[in-house]
Amino acid sequence: MTDKLDDLIREALEGEDRAIYEQTGELGYFAQAFGIFRGPQGWTAWVIMLVQAVMFFAGIWASWHFFQTDETLAALKWGLPAATLLLMAGMLKFTLMPVMQADRIIREIKRLELLLARKGD
Repeated sequence: MTDKLDDLIREALEGEDRAIYEQTGELGYFAQAFGIFRGPQGWTAWVIMLVQAVMFFAGIWASWHFFQTDETLAALKWGLPAATLLLMAGMLKFTLMPVMQADRIIREIKRLELLLARKGD
């Protein structure tokens, strides 16, 4: 459905407008992912990724101790924190996905604004 819609939009645009539309095309996944770390809110993404990395490595360390122990109480002592840390690290990673989606929507709105401004001139 969106491919047909994109084709209809391209057909409706004329010369200069079509060039603007093509220049401001949608970014790839990695460009969007690394774009989170730029701009005025970029520092929050860096902090989230730093905390996520610390939790992940602490979870791996606790998991290693969990698999090395033979006693039940020691296994609980290392296993529960390992599971908690790894789950929290994963949840922190997922907090950045809505930011990527919001950036995509804002970019599309700016493309529309640009095309409408060009039409108004």
